[in-house]
This record gives sequence, C-alpha cells and structure tokens, in this order.
Amino acid sequence: MGSSVDASKKWILPIIVLAQFFCTSLWFAGNAIMGDLVREFNFAPSYLVHLISAVQFGFIIGTLVFALLSISDRFSPSKVFFICAILAAVTNLAISLVIVNVTQLLIARFITGFFLAGIYPVGMKIAADHYQKGLGKSLGFLVGALVFGTAFPHLLTSINGIPWHYIIFSTSALSMIGGLAILIFVPNGPYRTFGQQLSLKIFLKGFGNKEFRSVAFGYFGHIWEQYAFWVFLPIMILTYNNRHPNLNFNVSLLSFLIIAAGGFSCMLSGMISNRFGAKKIARTALALSGCCCLLSPLFLYGASPFIFVAFLFFWSVVVIADSPLFSTLVAQSAVPAYKGSSLTMVNCIGFSITIISIQLIGALKNEVNESYIYMLLALGPILGLTGLVSGSRKL
Repeated sequence: MGSSVDASKKWILPIIVLAQFFCTSLWFAGNAIMGDLVREFNFAPSYLVHLISAVQFGFIIGTLVFALLSISDRFSPSKVFFICAILAAVTNLAISLVIVNVTQLLIARFITGFFLAGIYPVGMKIAADHYQKGLGKSLGFLVGALVFGTAFPHLLTSINGIPWHYIIFSTSALSMIGGLAILIFVPNGPYRTFGQQLSLKIFLKGFGNKEFRSVAFGYFGHIWEQYAFWVFLPIMILTYNNRHPNLNFNVSLLSFLIIAAGGFSCMLSGMISNRFGAKKIARTALALSGCCCLLSPLFLYGASPFIFVAFLFFWSVVVIADSPLFSTLVAQSAVPAYKGSSLTMVNCIGFSITIISIQLIGALKNEVNESYIYMLLALGPILGLTGLVSGSRKL
C-alpha cells in the first residue's frame, strides 16, 4: 500500500509543472500576436506595453482578492486552480470571438491576468501542500514551467502561415487541459494548512526584520528587470534585424528559445540552492543580470550575430535564475504565522513594479536611444543587491 502511494506521489510534481506550463501560456499570448493585433484592431505598436501591463495589473488585483478572501484556504486548491484555468481560457478565447476594439482587448487581458492569480500562486501552494521537504527544488520547477509557458506562444507564432486566431485557440485549449489535469490527478496534499487572513499590518511590521527587508528588496530589484526583458526581447531582435538587412532572424522562434532557456536555469538554481545557499545564488544571478543591463549597448546592435544571440541567451538565463530562490527566501524570513500575507504582498508590490519598468521603457524608447535604453533596467539589480548585502548571511 505504501509503495503505491509513494509511486503515485512521484507523478504529482510533474503534473503540477505540466499544468502550470499549459495554463501560463495565456500570460504572453497577446504579446506573441502583437503584429496581427495591430493590423486587426488598427492601433499603434506602442500598445504592446499596455497589453502586458493590463495582464500584470489584473494579476495584482486577483492576487489581493484571492488572499483577502482566503480562496485557496477555504476551498480545495485543485478546484480553485481548475476553475481559474477554465475562466482564464474563456477570457483569452474572447480575443478571437467577440473582442471588437482596443478597450475590450485591454479588459480581456486584465481579466485573464486576474484569473492567472488562481493559477500561478495556487499551483505553488498545491506543491507546498504535497512537498514539505525540498520545496526550493519544487519551486524551481514551477517557475521554470511559468517561463516555458511564457515562451510557448512565441513558438506557435514562429510557425509560418499559422493564423493568429489558432494561437489563441491553442493556448486556451492548453489552459483547459492543464486545469483538468490538476482537478483529476492532484488531490489535496497531506500538508495542506489553513493560512491566516491577509494582514497588511503584519506585513509592514515584517519590514522591521532586517532579513525580511533584505530579501524583499532583492526580489523587487529582480522583478523590475525580469518582465521588461521578456516584453522587449522580440523588439531587441527585430531592431537587430532592421540594422542588419542581410540577416533574417525568425523573431518569434528566437524569442521562444531565449526565454525558454531561462526555464532550465530556474530548475538548476532550485536544485543546487540547498548545497550552495539560496541567497548566494540569488545574489550572483542578480549581479550577472545587472551587468547584462549595463553592458547591453555593446552587444545588442553592434556585435556579430553569434555574439548578439549568445548574449541574449546568457541574459535570459541569469535574469530568471533567482526568481524561485527569492520566493523561498521571503517565506523563510517572514513571520511564520503570516507567511501567506508576506508572500502575497511582496508579489503584489513586485508585479506593480513590473508595470512601472515596462511603461517607463516603452515611453522613453525611441530610435535615438534604442541602443542604450535597456541600461535603465540595471536600476533594479543595483537596488536588489544593495538590499541583499544589507541582510545577514544565514540564508
């Protein structure tokens, strides 16, 4: 009997990871078909930043609502995941079926982001309910799944001749399959606990703890850079194409490969964090990605094609490697009884910061400064490293 239970448990994490990958493919589905949306809805390409900001804002509001109502504590997390996966898929599907103007498109992306709050964080909770030991490794695989999901719409877009509607259909179908997989194959975990209600007061009080403050600011610096890099990566590649007419990079395929490379670094960082220390690895990754920001003018447009692509792959690997580690560090340094509140508020502040960095780059970028505009992203790693070095060395 015990062996059969252990055997079934071995499949829990792979199913959660696969479901996360399927469902989070909705996150960048709109961005991957941006060129088609520009032609379909007749709006400026600059709306790219508004499109992803709408998803981010929806995710922020959704996370707060889910936490305030204790949704994943009061109800089965697997059922919450399933319902949100279906609703997010339906909202995404609306882009192809009923959306007729830009305002409706932005609202649809906002609602999709709202229900993603019941997928990504809840998936992490489901993993924590099943794996008390080795959670850092599990989170590494889950964030890696998010990265692959983020990259996947770019892969679909790279297929020559595929209508943009099919990309929307495919990502919606994947989300429904992922939700069903969680509902059918992943029961409530043996370590499931009922968390405390969201407490802003306790969260603010937590900033009096030097270690918590240190890793929170490390995370804020990390996420300032991460999503902006993902959003503007296709633009970097397209700009390089335009500057070198003899080249013809497949922008969508290359974007997929580069972003997906970061998924493997998440898994690797999660696996080695117990041996070398989560904070040390996070600090190293943050320093390296900050260097990429500062050195970007040397590599993005004047370098050879090989060096240009190699630089983007390296940047992608280091920009996300610290993400699962910061989640672990925040949980370890928070007030034990209010880990949920701390993680929720840190994530909400972090995703609010992504809106600022994306909008800032989008507003300031032009043909004159496009070679060095991404140096602004170094502000995040600099702030994050400053915060990390101010904390203790025990984590």
